[in-house]
Amino acid sequence: MSRKIIMETPVYTAEAAIAAQEAGVDRIELCADYGEGGTTPSLGLLTVLKKTLHIPIFVMVRPRGGDFIYSELELRVMKEDLTLMKEKGADGFVFGVLNRDGRVNMEVCKELVGLAAPLPCTFHRAIDVSLDIEEALEQVITCGFKRILSSGGKQTVGEGITKLLSMYERAADRILIMPGGGMEPKWIPVFLEKGNLREFHASCKSCRPSSSDFIHPEVRLSTSGEFVPQIWTVDKQKVHAFKHALYQ
Repeated sequence: MSRKIIMETPVYTAEAAIAAQEAGVDRIELCADYGEGGTTPSLGLLTVLKKTLHIPIFVMVRPRGGDFIYSELELRVMKEDLTLMKEKGADGFVFGVLNRDGRVNMEVCKELVGLAAPLPCTFHRAIDVSLDIEEALEQVITCGFKRILSSGGKQTVGEGITKLLSMYERAADRILIMPGGGMEPKWIPVFLEKGNLREFHASCKSCRPSSSDFIHPEVRLSTSGEFVPQIWTVDKQKVHAFKHALYQ
């Protein structure tokens, strides 16, 4: 393979970030709150990781979970977060804003992309819940984003692979399409053969048990107790499986 394919992995903890780098991930998407699909991480986490990692860190800018329609107050929060993260060394940003009609909020997105400049911005999977993914692609290009993270408008990359391949054709060299969302190693050869694969996004997430000697038998400080008391990290073997699919 003459061109290196970039693997991006979302991480939610410092431990996961370190594990991702050790496993050979090329870039991390730094987030908080896995249960909401990712929100803005803490400034402290970014600051520490910039002193610890040597791979690029793209930062999620999303003030809350739920939809991608934000109030003026929430947009102020996004702008402030982006400005502070930029000052602390973020290598890029990941965000997406929609209007109530399901179309891209181009005015706000252009403003945020301009605020982030010259750092690159990724329009995230808000595109997968947009009214018209092809129209949204054109709007995202116009806004100045460098890449789109998408599962092809479906729940997973596997379900949306046909749309993703058509997005590659439509985008041509105007913007980078980065498949992600339920990404599996088995789809890598398909994209290599039929799509202009340059980057992909794969969580490779796992949980490890708590190291505490005492686990309270009743109290769970989360509504989603499935993973409590466990800690999010990155499964290095999953990363290696993707790398093997790329270079076998």
